[in-house]
Amino acid sequence: MRDSKPMPSGTIPAQDPIFLKKLPPGQTAHYNGDIAQEQDTYGRFLPQDSWEDLQHSLKLHVPKEFSFTENVHYLQRSPNECLYHIQHDAIYRALSLDSETAVIEVSELPQERAILVRFLGDTAPTEWSKRAEVAIYVRDWFDLNTDLVPFYAMAQNDPLLSRALHSFYGLRNMGIPDLFEALCWGILGQQINLTYAYTLKRRFVEAFGRRVECEGEIYWLFPRPEDIAHLNVQDLEGLRMTVKKCEYLIGVAQLMAEGELTKKQLLDTNSLVEAEKQLVSIRGIGPWTANYVLMRCLRMPAAFPIDDVGLHNAIKHLLGSEKKPTKKEILALSAAWANWESYATFYLWRFLY
Repeated sequence: MRDSKPMPSGTIPAQDPIFLKKLPPGQTAHYNGDIAQEQDTYGRFLPQDSWEDLQHSLKLHVPKEFSFTENVHYLQRSPNECLYHIQHDAIYRALSLDSETAVIEVSELPQERAILVRFLGDTAPTEWSKRAEVAIYVRDWFDLNTDLVPFYAMAQNDPLLSRALHSFYGLRNMGIPDLFEALCWGILGQQINLTYAYTLKRRFVEAFGRRVECEGEIYWLFPRPEDIAHLNVQDLEGLRMTVKKCEYLIGVAQLMAEGELTKKQLLDTNSLVEAEKQLVSIRGIGPWTANYVLMRCLRMPAAFPIDDVGLHNAIKHLLGSEKKPTKKEILALSAAWANWESYATFYLWRFLY
């Protein structure tokens, strides 16, 4: 083992593989030359040569089944999004890297089948390990490590998905890599429309998140569990949402701040059923919220929010029906989607928003 240090610019050579190990705050990341691939925070390996470190920018290579345009269209579904903004087909957001904050611009390099992540202002991390964290985050955000070939092979002959495939080819299951953010978004969105959910999210972030200024623009970082865990319901009154939702948010924050709920813990189950069981045991998290988190954060492809109203409306729209499908009808329609239910749901959602 050796102490971490900035890597030279350019592609990390295959003959000098590097292993990124996530350690507790205050400790230094190390690299193990015996490991053949980079590993993310939760023990998952990234493909070799999947990104290049150019120090002040990163180049992330994307698969053939990827459309930057389709993913940008998805990210633009709400003008009230507060964690990033899009201008001239580039995405701008701030990322928290423990004690540092990076502000990034994500744009397309179509001639190279890649996307460019450029650090704005003086926010480029000096340590290679921190730049690697950014690469890992963006690859996870865009779900670039999923091979969509099997999904597309199945979808092209499916009566519902074939139209979605042709309409949104290259769309990825745009994720929410941070577990606390994913759980909060699921709780905030319970039993309300998407427009109001974004309003609640903005109030929550601007009341308890961190404000960052870079090159004359304001960026917001999502609150951390420890920012919320010590609060009471009265502290959240300004958000103007139900008391129950306030209690749920605080309860989840307390579990995560105390280390009783972590993303690694859920991933280590290696089981959709077990991970869902752990999530629904938490007050305020039912099957819909659990499967939403399993789908958008934990990347479990068989996650299936079957009771989702948007899914029902999308199927109704595609079938030209006057009434929503029953659960029995959805199970019959989705029989061929086995192990791809999350992607099928995500693609069908795009017909609505």
